[in-house]
Amino acid sequence: MKLPRRFKRPHSRNILELPQTLARSQVLQRSWPFLLDIFVALIGLACFYGIVQIARLWIGHAEPDVVISLSPRALPLYALYSIARMGLAYLLSLLFAVAYGYIAAYNKRVEALMIAALDILQSIPVLSFLPGVMLAMVALFPSRQIGLELGAIILIFTGQVWNMAFSFYSSLKSLPKELVEASSIYGYSRFQRLLQLELPFSAIGLIWNSMVSVAGGWFFLMACEMFVLGSRDFRLPGLGSYLQTAASAGNVPAILWGLAVMIAIIVATDQLLWRPIIAWSDRFKFEQTESSKRVRSPLLYALQESTVLRSIKNHTFRPWLESLYRRFSTHGVQSPEYAAANRPAPSRLVRGLVYGAVLSVVLVSAGQALHLLRVLHWSDLRLILLGAGATFIRVLVSLLLATLWTVPAGVAIGFHPRLARIAQPLAQIAASVPATALFPVLLLILIRNGGGMNTAAILLMLLGTQWYILFNVIAGAIAIPTDLKEVARLFHFTEWQRWKTVILPGIFPFLVTGLVTASGGAWNASIIAEYFRLKSNTLTAFGLGAEISAATDRGAFAVLLLATIVMALMVVTINRLVWRPMFRLAETKYRLGA
Repeated sequence: MKLPRRFKRPHSRNILELPQTLARSQVLQRSWPFLLDIFVALIGLACFYGIVQIARLWIGHAEPDVVISLSPRALPLYALYSIARMGLAYLLSLLFAVAYGYIAAYNKRVEALMIAALDILQSIPVLSFLPGVMLAMVALFPSRQIGLELGAIILIFTGQVWNMAFSFYSSLKSLPKELVEASSIYGYSRFQRLLQLELPFSAIGLIWNSMVSVAGGWFFLMACEMFVLGSRDFRLPGLGSYLQTAASAGNVPAILWGLAVMIAIIVATDQLLWRPIIAWSDRFKFEQTESSKRVRSPLLYALQESTVLRSIKNHTFRPWLESLYRRFSTHGVQSPEYAAANRPAPSRLVRGLVYGAVLSVVLVSAGQALHLLRVLHWSDLRLILLGAGATFIRVLVSLLLATLWTVPAGVAIGFHPRLARIAQPLAQIAASVPATALFPVLLLILIRNGGGMNTAAILLMLLGTQWYILFNVIAGAIAIPTDLKEVARLFHFTEWQRWKTVILPGIFPFLVTGLVTASGGAWNASIIAEYFRLKSNTLTAFGLGAEISAATDRGAFAVLLLATIVMALMVVTINRLVWRPMFRLAETKYRLGA
């Protein structure tokens, strides 16, 4: 009688092959870390080759007339140069944001001044920094290419850093009290508290703001790598200058090639950098109930399983970090708030000297500015004020349109990891593709359908600033503790109750940060949205951004200075009347553990 298949006796050959199967699995387990080590070594070699190529360009002599080739063969080298500028600008932005946010959060004497300065700095457009930065760098390195390169990096830095600084500052101000008290009880030094409490707690918001900062850097890359300053034409070989040259020439195939390379870089950056970092930062969520849905990254797993990296971590990094903890802990265990409150006040002589030096610099700078502005007339001021009103209306409309769709979309992405795996890379790609490269096509479509530069300017400002809100809302939704979501589910909250009691209060601090940086970004984007070159024509929309761009092209520094001052005053006034009270509300009413 023939037995059914499921009752068949196992063949003896399968039993005999079991040791061989186990041996093969052990070989694979031993060879897998070796393959990971080879992969890590290849990444290191690629980075070393890139550094050598970039150093060869930067150390070389400055090229007065750089011709940007529109051949697709030039794109790999151009992309390497742009990636290097973006990466260095981001590292500089990260260091500045952490240092600036830390000092502003814990030093009560300078907090108000530093936040006011941050409001002003984020409101100054990139093109307003451009003349001073570029002329200073060229003067420091008159015969070397590194002068122009450093100038471009600093300009990209000015377009990236402010929302990161705001994010870190707001995270420090919203630290849960129980975590602060625990760090004091366990005697953390300020250095240990920074590494083990403040940076981990702010990691989610800082990472998502880093993503939108890099996206903003791509947005302004075209303006930083190729621009006209009076009679001088500055050009740097890179992806931004390639796209700007292609857009100015109306070369659609070259635009598509440039966008394809940029999208490939953005996708690779998302998979090789942001996704592993997001998966790593998921451990820093402030919650008492661990979520079963975690973000995963194959690359992060590969790096964690690498024996070389694990050996370096265990034998080099960890002992060095422990020695630093011991060294700093011997100098005291005071919290930053206690140390700031009990720090001995400087002597009157020292304070007088510091205040006198600062006042002297301010007076000299103000005198030089007034001397530069004396050539202007009341008609110039009136034109700039009217332009500021027109730009303000466009900024307001773009913020309202952005908020309407980014809040529900960001909450949906933050609450559903499966959706985030699909939507987050797409959002990163859409945010990083510079709208200025697509603007010629969008502008032609709008003009053919009865639109004009006013509508096009609002659309470009929306495309450039909506991502600040979206990425902050995603970070806020991810940071909502899982136990709060479970409570809402157990008590069968309606959709309105969930939004009112859990979602909106949970994302409110992040939403305010996104709105502040989006507002500043919208004012910044106006310099491109209201003044655009298309082939041999210059299309303008009446506004403050158009005045700044036109003044930069003409080298009219007096008009540029006055327009920049008016824009800064507008942004600071809005921040003081609207955003600052919302920040205080986020710090007091909607703070976890408050």
